Amino acid sequence: MKQHILILTALLLAVPASFALKPSLERPNVILLYADDLGIGMLGCYGQQVVRTPNIDRLAAEGIKFNNYYGGVFCAPTRWTLLTGMHDGRRGGWGHSQGGLPIQRDTGKITQEQYEQKLEQLKKNRTIPDHEVFLGQIAQQAGYKTAQFGKLDRGFLTWNERVRRFGWDFHEGYYCHVRCHGFYPAYLWRNGERFELEGNTDPYCGKMSEEGNEPVGSGGKTYSQNVFIKSILAYIREHQDERFFLYHPTQLPHGPVAIPELHPDYADQDWTLAEKKYASMVRMLDDHVGLIMQELKTLGLDEKTVVAFTSDNGHELYYGPKKNFPNTRPGGEKANLTDRKWRTSECGDIFDGAGGRAGIKRAGYQGGMQCPMIVRWPGRIQPGTETDHLSAHYDFMATLADLIGAEMPKGKDSLSYLPTLLSKPQPKEHDYVIVNNNFNRMGSSALIAKDGWKLVEIDRKKDEFQLYNIREDNEERHNLEDQYPEKVSDLKKILLRELNSPRPDLVESL
Repeated sequence: MKQHILILTALLLAVPASFALKPSLERPNVILLYADDLGIGMLGCYGQQVVRTPNIDRLAAEGIKFNNYYGGVFCAPTRWTLLTGMHDGRRGGWGHSQGGLPIQRDTGKITQEQYEQKLEQLKKNRTIPDHEVFLGQIAQQAGYKTAQFGKLDRGFLTWNERVRRFGWDFHEGYYCHVRCHGFYPAYLWRNGERFELEGNTDPYCGKMSEEGNEPVGSGGKTYSQNVFIKSILAYIREHQDERFFLYHPTQLPHGPVAIPELHPDYADQDWTLAEKKYASMVRMLDDHVGLIMQELKTLGLDEKTVVAFTSDNGHELYYGPKKNFPNTRPGGEKANLTDRKWRTSECGDIFDGAGGRAGIKRAGYQGGMQCPMIVRWPGRIQPGTETDHLSAHYDFMATLADLIGAEMPKGKDSLSYLPTLLSKPQPKEHDYVIVNNNFNRMGSSALIAKDGWKLVEIDRKKDEFQLYNIREDNEERHNLEDQYPEKVSDLKKILLRELNSPRPDLVESL
């Protein structure tokens, strides 16, 4: 009871939504489609030339496309920032939590008793403050039904009570982040109940090799994404007379690559098998977006539903060309993702998944963190709109609150971009957004300012930073740190202040 009282208190102390839709009848359903490791350059509406994405492109043509939108640099922190409404540099934020523990049990490496002991210890160690408010709860307190399908965790391992604590009335999918790397799980979870998938037996969920040379469809019989799309369409039908917020963090197109069958457009291409599989995964993602849009139209929910599409972080290479990057620096020191900037346009990536940008997943360059964001709401959002408004995943919470007439808890970093969606003046906007990578061996953190300046942290211990003007140089080819030392100093102070900063949303006195 204490937990529910504290959560209610946090919401009662909330600030009114800044641009909320006033008439209750205008409050729409909201669907958030969240791709996994999909580079911004993989979509036709952002310049993709090889793989077709007609349904996602139609979302953009009938809605608004963001050109200055940021996720994270890899999975766990970017999901944390979306669900909390806080930037991922905040102290005590995301963290790993025993990923792979179910696989250890299922392969006999630990007993069921040991598994339960470890899980109980994890629950004690990974407690959530009673007054913390998550994305799903924002919709719940506005009277919405909430549902999540797919990759249920925000930091590697979760369980029924934890998913419900995040604000999901209904959930279906994977409790373990590591199991998500395979598309043929022997079982999934639905509202705390385990259910088996026909023909799947591998404890590693049919995970393929990184080379992607296995025969198509060899992981098992039942492909997880096909399970999720059926359940999503059924949920929409079952709740068509209620307001709902549906969140679908899909596995697609995260690797290793696996697909039940190659898309006919790519089966006969002169590509590697891994490239054909990857293109087919992207195309399946697009096809499923089309199925959702068609279901909304069939049910007469088209103009009553906001559909948003984005990805968690920048592009990742699951089909071979990483071998074209040297593993060492010229002096023999081990290379990392900031060396030579890992340009997909220059490494043999036939898709150029980062769309000419520097960097891939885990890097602090644009190709590692700049994400697509497309929002469609027929009759309210002007078709074919584009915006350079600076925003990030943590802004979705406040935007959702404005859309559905909910209130925002105090202390969140989230700022609503609903005015931008509706082509109205934006009363509040960020001076900068923060993207953090505390795995410095793999990449870098960054600050992106609204005037176009961007500071990239290369090595904090060595005081290595780079400065770019992404309005003029979004490919980050010209490091300007030497020309503008005062700008570097100013932005560095802000970035280092924000990294590991306390969370104002967890101060109960607010």
